[in-house]
Amino acid sequence: MKYQKLLFVIAAVVIALCISASSKESVTVVPVAKDGVQRVEIAGGSYFFKPNHIVVKVNIPVELKVSKESGLVPHDIVVKSPEAGIEFQESLSSTPKIIKFTPTKVGKYPIYCSKKAPFSKSHRAKGMEGVIEVVR
Repeated sequence: MKYQKLLFVIAAVVIALCISASSKESVTVVPVAKDGVQRVEIAGGSYFFKPNHIVVKVNIPVELKVSKESGLVPHDIVVKSPEAGIEFQESLSSTPKIIKFTPTKVGKYPIYCSKKAPFSKSHRAKGMEGVIEVVR
């Protein structure tokens, strides 16, 4: 009986850790469509992007379909990596917007929300960040 309780506690801790880890990072490897474009949807919300880690191929066009989940807090999506052909800043709304670019350099490039309420931490500091990973 003692061991059953111990196993139950261990299983509960493992499940909680898995849920916690999965909610922090969601990796999406973006496929290349038949027309040669990599397309992925990104939703922003209460200090998160989902997915927050996308993997795309170098020198192949990318289309990000970005939108905001419901809520009153304004958000945007920013990447400032002109050396890799990835540079944009777009306000998020419930109406999806398409952002197009072609990554030209392999590497990892930060995605973040640049918004900040007065007397508060920035949205990025609250966890609204991610990465575009460009691979061969």
